[in-house]
Amino acid sequence: MSKDKGFVTEITPQSEDFSRWYIDVIKKAELMDYSPVRGCIVFRPEGYELWENIQRDLDRRFKETGHRNAYFPLFIPESFFQKEKEHVEGFNPELPWVTEAAGEKLEERLAIRPTSETMIGHMYAKWIQSYRDLPVLINQWANVVRWEKRTLPFLRTSEFLWQEGHTAHETEEEARQETMQMLDVYTSFVEEFLAIPVIKGEKTPSERFAGAVNTYSIEAMMKDGKAVQAGTSHYLGNKFAVAFDIKYLDRENTLQYAHTTSWGVSTRLIGALIMVHGDDRGLALPPKVAPTQVIMIPIGPPKTREQVVGRVDELYAELKKAGVRVRVDDRSDVSPGWKFNEYEMRGVPLRLELGPRDMENGVVVLVSRITGEKRVVQQDNLVAEVEAMLAETQQEMYNRAKAFREQNSRSVETLDEMKAFLEEQRGFVEAGWCGSEACEKQVKEETGATSRNIPFEPSSHKSSCLVCGDAAKHTVVFARAY
Repeated sequence: MSKDKGFVTEITPQSEDFSRWYIDVIKKAELMDYSPVRGCIVFRPEGYELWENIQRDLDRRFKETGHRNAYFPLFIPESFFQKEKEHVEGFNPELPWVTEAAGEKLEERLAIRPTSETMIGHMYAKWIQSYRDLPVLINQWANVVRWEKRTLPFLRTSEFLWQEGHTAHETEEEARQETMQMLDVYTSFVEEFLAIPVIKGEKTPSERFAGAVNTYSIEAMMKDGKAVQAGTSHYLGNKFAVAFDIKYLDRENTLQYAHTTSWGVSTRLIGALIMVHGDDRGLALPPKVAPTQVIMIPIGPPKTREQVVGRVDELYAELKKAGVRVRVDDRSDVSPGWKFNEYEMRGVPLRLELGPRDMENGVVVLVSRITGEKRVVQQDNLVAEVEAMLAETQQEMYNRAKAFREQNSRSVETLDEMKAFLEEQRGFVEAGWCGSEACEKQVKEETGATSRNIPFEPSSHKSSCLVCGDAAKHTVVFARAY
């Protein structure tokens, strides 16, 4: 980082220590703070507004596809977890248990919700009697608890916020269509709203959700080359229906088990957002998700201050009326330069400057957080100019993130090639895999990389396994991951 960027000396450069950079940024931008409970964080308003914007847009998309919101209990009886063996084995190491309440020992331990398949399965068994009751399309916005050993704010915390969709269907075909539909919803949301390119594909058996028949994911690359699983969608088949007795009378009056799905994203999207777009100056937020899209800063000598601030307020009202998320910083006790640096660090996509000369000429100056471009525009056309520049910024951020992923991805034939690449630079590796869990495990042991997914659209189709050399059943994306 150059010396003239001294205003962000409190932020460690990404090239020096990416993890330290991440913590510096989220603390300095006041997105979160640590709580007194290990592995838990407090969402400050700047951070929670990001989640609110994510929630608002996703919720709209869910409702457009026919889903409705409900809420289920935080506490889940231990016996529920015993009904689906794979599920309890998958989550048992992370489960916190309530064993006592009101000074008395409970007859049955209660798990604090790690995910709600078991509770929702129990309720669906009560609600579903006939094919007329299907499909059931329910989403829940909630918090969950998984007692993580290693935590990182937003990306991996003991308690986090998320949404979990749970649906039940007459046929396997319907349930599989639902599974893929929701994966597509996540893909379009993350790429269009968060400007993060993702790789869509199926998880290998060892990486499947506990109890699922198939798990599908979208994977994103961070600026340190590591992967973040940005969303998952699971086809659960009849497994939970059999375990929880979710049966219905079909159209021939025969008793059948329902086919179920589940799908979810969490506040780890905020962590991904920061790590994909941020730079040595701090946050860089795509306009669609940014709590503040435009920061307005009046400039000039004290004698013109009142007149300039008055005009800023008028323009603010125009932008606000048009639906732009805009704020004014008219404080007189800090310099415009300090404000410029501060809002760059906070990732505000667009800065609007107005001084006395701009007022005379009927213009304002718009400055892009991403490109640094300064654009002088007419005040009479301000709303259209701002909207255009925000749209350009959104697209530019997606393009840059995609270009970065392409520059840091490699197609390899052997494990040695993969190791050499990961030693030179971190990134995504596309390679052939024979389908053997032993080969997949060897990749992880020797490189620290895990299979991210079997992409639907790999850049090439591999013919041999990178480990054993046998015929490849799949082309797989491997990466080190959060």
